[in-house]
Amino acid sequence: MFISKTPTFNLKVVLNETGLAADTLRAWERRYGLPLPQRTSGGHRLYSQHDIETIKWLIARQAEGLSISRAVDAWNEALASGSDPLAGAASSALTVAQAGAPASSLEAMRGDWLSACLRYDTSRAEQTLNQAFAANSVEIVCVEIILRGLFEIGRLWHEGKATVQQEHFTSEIATRKLEALISATQPSTRNETILLACPPNEGHAFPLLLLTLFLRRRGWNAIHLGANVPVDQIEETLTVTKSKLVILAAQTLVNAARLREMARALNKKGIAAAFGGRVFNSISGLQQRIPAHFLGNTIEYSIPAIEELVVNPRPAPEEERVKKSLLKTSSVFQDARYQIEVALTDAIGTRVRPAEFLVTANRFLGDNLIAALELGDISHLSTDILWISNLLTSHQIPVSTLPAYLAAYAQSVDKILGEDGREISDWLKLESAKLNV
Repeated sequence: MFISKTPTFNLKVVLNETGLAADTLRAWERRYGLPLPQRTSGGHRLYSQHDIETIKWLIARQAEGLSISRAVDAWNEALASGSDPLAGAASSALTVAQAGAPASSLEAMRGDWLSACLRYDTSRAEQTLNQAFAANSVEIVCVEIILRGLFEIGRLWHEGKATVQQEHFTSEIATRKLEALISATQPSTRNETILLACPPNEGHAFPLLLLTLFLRRRGWNAIHLGANVPVDQIEETLTVTKSKLVILAAQTLVNAARLREMARALNKKGIAAAFGGRVFNSISGLQQRIPAHFLGNTIEYSIPAIEELVVNPRPAPEEERVKKSLLKTSSVFQDARYQIEVALTDAIGTRVRPAEFLVTANRFLGDNLIAALELGDISHLSTDILWISNLLTSHQIPVSTLPAYLAAYAQSVDKILGEDGREISDWLKLESAKLNV
């Protein structure tokens, strides 16, 4: 049966047709994005017959014992599976929703999901998520099971207890689920457009994908541009979408520096930018180096912060200036980097093998040294030294090699740069000494 989606009814007609209170209907629209009426130029809601039938469907689910949040989840699950709840497919979605949450806690469900992912069991992993969505809101499952699960798989990789392949498989399962949920969201009810993008070379786009889902469920026209977005691509999209706010995210120190460059470019064009990401949570004070609005440490806090920026825009905070001496050190290091790495290879000789480890470690350490200096504090790099330890583990090289590697790097910096590289070599010696304790 075809149900018209052309908006023809005002709010009064809808309330008379459904028997729902106006405050309740507005609360559903605000909290769950369902239904999503269009608006006239004067801001008045206009509903379609499809909107009215949607409301009736939700009311019927409540009469059968579901909470409104569970009913909305059942609706979204049906759409995500390719079904139309109003075309007779509601019963299967309802059956899943009525099954209720498993006796196990969210933590146990997260454990079940991760266990399935670590075994590469696609069917079980997806089934576990479907059960979780049937018993809980989309937001709770996405944060407590999927997002926290990805953090857990990352921790296991850091500890050498999970492989890169297992991490990628888990991320792929999570990403597919979010993309299905985003596809199932209703058209936006707000005029403003929000762009979400990762800076160049940032490949971890999942947090922004999650933000996109949450914003869309609240009626915003959120456009996810994905990972590794060049600045000129952002500018081109801004011209088309006329967006007034861009959300950026970085997970590593190197990409925090790239995010800053993107924020600077947006500021020059008068476009507001906001940002977040793991690196800003783990390094105190780093957010003050970015000329944009920091969104806080959690996804949950980010949503109201974003909405406030759209509704009440304000100038970006000034970034804290970096000492000229640090910028000079960064410049001379970049000019002499190849010579330093050659000297390091000669100094280490055959003590660290295989050779590809040395190439990867040098690239990582050199890039992060530059980023830390340009962001104003070489000690920012301390939080990422663990990455090299993980690299050693993955190459079956004793972690005890790391202090010697850092000490040899310091000696090579002293040899090539002398006093001009003292900021770098002193820090490397200090880190080496800490690891030897």
